[in-house]
Amino acid sequence: MKESSLNRPVAGVLWMVLSGLCFVSVTGVVRFLGTDLPAPQSAFLRFGWAFVFLLPTLVPLMRAGLPKGSWPLVAGRGLVHSAAVIFWFYAMARIPVAEVTAIGFLNPVVVTLGAALFFGERLALRRLSAIGIAIIGALIVLRPGFREIGAGQLSQVCAAFCFGGSYLLAKRLSASLPAGAIVALMSASVTIALLPIALAVWVPVSWEQVAWLGLVAAFATAGHYCMTRAFAVAQMSVTQPVVFLQLVWATILGAVAFGEMVDPYILLGGALIIAAISYITLREAQIKRAGVTPASGAGKL
Repeated sequence: MKESSLNRPVAGVLWMVLSGLCFVSVTGVVRFLGTDLPAPQSAFLRFGWAFVFLLPTLVPLMRAGLPKGSWPLVAGRGLVHSAAVIFWFYAMARIPVAEVTAIGFLNPVVVTLGAALFFGERLALRRLSAIGIAIIGALIVLRPGFREIGAGQLSQVCAAFCFGGSYLLAKRLSASLPAGAIVALMSASVTIALLPIALAVWVPVSWEQVAWLGLVAAFATAGHYCMTRAFAVAQMSVTQPVVFLQLVWATILGAVAFGEMVDPYILLGGALIIAAISYITLREAQIKRAGVTPASGAGKL
């Protein structure tokens, strides 16, 4: 993307706000559905809908064939992302919406560390400091030793790590496939990977529940589309801080729709995580503008 095409910050912020509202709507619907369906079954139905939505893009992709060496990465990402969504669905039905959202902000931190560990990208001291602040934020949200850490919180932490692994595999795939193809292949591979797990725990499902999970898929697809539009018209250093609004929307949603208490520790911890992510994103933008390679001490997110 050329620099001249990233000069609409207001439009970028608005697209990012819409993206955040879509993703919070996803969490709200899943929270509303509760624990009536097992997490693998809910995840399978959600991605089954996404597979239907994206099927028109998959047919020509399969006819054209994938670049050599892509299939293991596609399959690996499908397995890792499947684990991530199972953990996420489990957590979403059991802990407050705002807490799920705040812990989920750790995904970019996991990606940054993973890029350094597995791709050999170097991290400058300032970036390591930002990651340390994000971890402190996560500890404030979780508060181990001051309250009981339940299965829901642990599940969401596992989801954050698995989503981070999925994004790292997507980064490797992006060298040979366009973004649209990567998303479509992810939906197909996750649907296939979740099928046997969902069948093993399958319980009767109503058409109403299927419809609600279709709405989840629609909101998630719209959220990714709005995020892509935001990145296309504005610098990530402009749009990234707007992500914090997701925590605000999630807190309001949890309080109004589900009677969840507003936890100032979750807001504080989430703010620290977003501040750290925003700093990492800003440094990335500065490095790109300066034409400095990642080897100078800053790994790409």
